[in-house]
Amino acid sequence: MSEENKRTVKTTLTRKFGVSEKKDERRPRKDDGESRKFGDRPAFGGRRDGEHSGFRSGRPRGLREDGSRNEDSEGRFDRERRPRRFGDRPFGRRESGRFGDRFGKRGDRPFRSFDGASENTPVYRQRPEQKAERVDENIDEATLEARAAQIEKSEDTVANPPWFKKLLAITTEKGREREGRFLGEGVHVVDELVSRHREIVIAVYMVEGFENEPLIEKINEADVTIHMLTADQMKQLSSTVTTQGIIAHCRIANKKPVYESSRSVITLVDAVQDPGNLGTLFRTSLGFGSDGMVLGRGTVSPFNPKVVRGSSGTFLRVPFEFDIDMVDHINFLRSKGYTIIATDLHAKQSLRDIPKHKLRKMAFLVGNEGAGTNPYFIELADETVKIPMSSELESLNVSVAHGILSYEAAQIQEELK
Repeated sequence: MSEENKRTVKTTLTRKFGVSEKKDERRPRKDDGESRKFGDRPAFGGRRDGEHSGFRSGRPRGLREDGSRNEDSEGRFDRERRPRRFGDRPFGRRESGRFGDRFGKRGDRPFRSFDGASENTPVYRQRPEQKAERVDENIDEATLEARAAQIEKSEDTVANPPWFKKLLAITTEKGREREGRFLGEGVHVVDELVSRHREIVIAVYMVEGFENEPLIEKINEADVTIHMLTADQMKQLSSTVTTQGIIAHCRIANKKPVYESSRSVITLVDAVQDPGNLGTLFRTSLGFGSDGMVLGRGTVSPFNPKVVRGSSGTFLRVPFEFDIDMVDHINFLRSKGYTIIATDLHAKQSLRDIPKHKLRKMAFLVGNEGAGTNPYFIELADETVKIPMSSELESLNVSVAHGILSYEAAQIQEELK
């Protein structure tokens, strides 16, 4: 293009920016008789004349319907509450919040509570609250002995008659040895004793208002005498904080293991003093078909009320001997063809590493909770074994270790049949 054909055109804008010169040919809207062009609208959030704007129509601001001024005691207007309408707060903002608070992370959202909680308290999902089952707490032996001694000295023959004092004496170790009797406490224990060991049950004592009708019927069918006790008397006899309301009075009796069995598993218990552990040993022995248990000196009495309750009364189904000299009995079992197997942290083999011909008759040696098995007894053992487990743990509870060995022994015995 040549220089002479170039020219500059100057013009002045007389219209609003963004508005087309072309006339709007759309049909105008009508509102209250007044036409309004497309695009002409009130400001965002505003209202036209005559439209409801949050105050009651036809009434000046600050006045109630009765004409009185809408003020508080200090002369400030008490503005009437009205429903929130679109446009009352800016888009994307919370009241007293930064832009984006509404769309922030879940854990960062402010918490609004009606109970006075802080706005900045994070919201967490919580599981429904569950009531924990109440577990009966055991009463220690010293407390039981002190209680029995106090009642024994009592001169109140109405509250503490002679027969009740004798019954209370059985709650102590000395009383059980002197009387040759023991107490079985609880619904499951009494049921077990009456159903399977009726010959040793002398009587059953229950608290007034005891409501287990099936058990009462079973006791009556077994022709066992029932005596009623007051709630205070039952509490004195109980070895737990919360009693179940029923106790069986029994003779001390037990069945000895048959050591001449062709295939059998015997458990030798060295100075296990926790009644709960001994009760679990009895249940494990019964569960895995053990032929018996031998309780060495220093082991808690099998007729201790906590042992009886810990085994659910099933301890009498397992043949056992108690207060036994362990050295003499180890030699006796060896003469009967048993392989004495002791658990030892320093052992190099597991139970399955022992030759099969040695596992036809086994006697496991388990020891005290804190000190473990007597080292001298371990030296007398024919084999020592370890239980394969993580190096993070030094040892297992005696009842847990016995359960693992009993399970493996039951499998081996099954394979050898």
